[in-house]
Amino acid sequence: MKTLEALVRPNIWALEPYSCARDEFKGMEAHVFLDANENPYNGPINRYPDPLQEKLKEQLAPMKGVRASQIFLGNGSDEAIDLVYRIFCTPGRDNVVAIMPTYGMYKVCADINNVEYRDVPLTADWQIDPKALLAATDEKTKVIWICSPNNPTGNDFPRALIHEVLTGFEGIVVIDEAYSDFSKEVPFRSLLDKYPNLIVLNTFSKAWASAAIRLGMAFASEEIIGLFNRVKYPYNVNLLTQERALALLSDFSSIDGWLAQIRRERENVLPALAELPIVEKVFPTDANFVLVRVTDANSIYRYLIERGIVVRNRSRVQLCQNCLRITIGTRQENNELLGALRFFK
Repeated sequence: MKTLEALVRPNIWALEPYSCARDEFKGMEAHVFLDANENPYNGPINRYPDPLQEKLKEQLAPMKGVRASQIFLGNGSDEAIDLVYRIFCTPGRDNVVAIMPTYGMYKVCADINNVEYRDVPLTADWQIDPKALLAATDEKTKVIWICSPNNPTGNDFPRALIHEVLTGFEGIVVIDEAYSDFSKEVPFRSLLDKYPNLIVLNTFSKAWASAAIRLGMAFASEEIIGLFNRVKYPYNVNLLTQERALALLSDFSSIDGWLAQIRRERENVLPALAELPIVEKVFPTDANFVLVRVTDANSIYRYLIERGIVVRNRSRVQLCQNCLRITIGTRQENNELLGALRFFK
């Protein structure tokens, strides 16, 4: 890996972050708060939230097998994705490399930040080609994006192939593990101390069934997390989100039950889809969704919409022509979908 200073934008490396008063009395007790021009009424939401979400990180760290200092919490994973560009990529000069097809926000954030986005197609069986990814890099490549399990294909990538990218690239490698809780693979966040160039993304939106609270996670070295905290907006995670996340952490048995039920439904839905005449291929999945190639994705999509059933039409995504992405729902939702598809003509 190149030195962190060599990878970070010079203005970010030299940045003096905004300092709020809550940071300045850190470690001391206080009971009168006259520092932040807050309204003294309507507690507790009249006060600004903990800017570093320390209580939440302390409870989350042992569950994720990392140190609290290795955690960044943001307004959804999209905030962490955007921060990677803002920290490491100089607009109009640097570039990033990503697989294709994959999660669309990597490219959207690249375009917003005026960073060249180089995509490398997956192989015919939806696998990454480490040599092709590394060959697409040059001296101005700052980041490689890998989503595993991948969206929209649903499959995990073999760990040996990802290790090849991690060891062969001198810049930052981001592994987005938004769907890792539905997989049997061991998450890459356990290797943060081995790979100082590794950033792992995770979210409360999928396995934790809390998309509405908009809470994303990034795991990395203390040095990289320090850069995230330097660049982020001071109070990026609100009090209500922090409180809801703490409540979720105290009820982990419910989350285990949801995961088990989704995995069971996945095993029922995939073979049922494969039996339908309109389905040409059901791709293997390690996520809570499945990519399905059908005879006429546009017509089937419209047919389902007319019946109040929403899936994702991925036909416009490269390599995904005539493909629908279908989330695994409840038993009732899955049966309603399958029943509707059986009557499509």
